[in-house]
Amino acid sequence: MPLIPEEPQIHESAQGPRVTPASGRTAPTPRPVPGPRPAAPPRPGRPGPHRSAPPAQRPAAAPTPSAKPGPSGPAAPATATAQVQLIPASPQGALDAAEEAVDLLLDSGRAPGDVLVITTGEPHPWATHELSFGEASYWAQHDAGDDVFYTDAAVADRAGSRPVVVVAVNGGPESAAVAALSAAHAKSGALLIVCGDPQRINAVLGAGV
Repeated sequence: MPLIPEEPQIHESAQGPRVTPASGRTAPTPRPVPGPRPAAPPRPGRPGPHRSAPPAQRPAAAPTPSAKPGPSGPAAPATATAQVQLIPASPQGALDAAEEAVDLLLDSGRAPGDVLVITTGEPHPWATHELSFGEASYWAQHDAGDDVFYTDAAVADRAGSRPVVVVAVNGGPESAAVAALSAAHAKSGALLIVCGDPQRINAVLGAGV
């Protein structure tokens, strides 16, 4: 089903997938959900005591819309309850849009372990950095389930389901976008966020993903 760019406000509901058209205006950055936040482990990419800092992310090609995540929710099949949200972004800015969405999710009280990020083009710097220590160490962090996990569309099927899946359509062949969106549909329990070019995403979704 084609998606329509929307005003970048991310929230969840129990009424199934839906996409709200955007008005073309950029929404102001929302305030975090009130109340104390539970202690959470360090975000991916922040060096630990035995690791060096990962490479810096590329700057966005253009400002990306802000998005307001909804409250936490239990994992469930995407076809049952997952809400779909589209954040328009160029291939060069899709990864930064995804990072902003993750930051807002965590600021709103989402547990880091609730979030899976899938890229279609260049891997996230954190994934590249962690894979330098070997696949066993990389996937052990996924299995621990206590932090945001970044993976590539080519191996996304290996990742488990999480309440929130964020897809950054940041380049790569069409087959990578199809694989990423297909995996995201299957693995998102409450919210699916897609960051990328709306025309390309609609074409992929229209192909039956």
